[in-house]
Amino acid sequence: MGAFKPLLPFGPKTVIEACIDNLRDGGIQNIVVVVSQGPRAEDLKEHLKHAGVSFALNPDPRSEMSDSIACGVRELSGETRAVIITPADYAAVPASVVETLVREWRAGAKLVKPTWKERGGHPVLVDLDFRDELIHLDPHSGLKTLFTDHEDQLTRLPVDSNYIARDMDTWDDYRALHQEVFGVPPPPIQPD
Repeated sequence: MGAFKPLLPFGPKTVIEACIDNLRDGGIQNIVVVVSQGPRAEDLKEHLKHAGVSFALNPDPRSEMSDSIACGVRELSGETRAVIITPADYAAVPASVVETLVREWRAGAKLVKPTWKERGGHPVLVDLDFRDELIHLDPHSGLKTLFTDHEDQLTRLPVDSNYIARDMDTWDDYRALHQEVFGVPPPPIQPD
């Protein structure tokens, strides 16, 4: 995109704030934000200094998402029993989806992936019986291999939100999502 997505405006908040609020409103209390080494890490930490989150540092900003997942999981206490994993740019996922994932886990599911019209998305829930596997994910296939290796324990959970499959990889994605969620385009932004 040529911009730092977590700090883009998303309605009255930023993308990362919307994501955090949706997780918290869905019942998630302990939130770990994984930041990549670099100048924007400090910007993000400063922006979220009153958000009640903790941070994990991924020292390699060019690494795969699997490395960021491992960094975040290492930051969790040993008492944590499950984790919800989501990229920050899924800022429109409603709290009700998060609640549904947690409810499914409490009913016994070990791996929960939301679907909309049979298309998978984020966030996903992983029971921490899989902690070691999360720390050692294949860098090229990431969570896909975990879900494939444990297909018998994977719950594909239909949810009533297309936002689980709507990220912001391009300016057009960002503008369209902002327009759909808030009914207005985002403010003009200069790429970094």
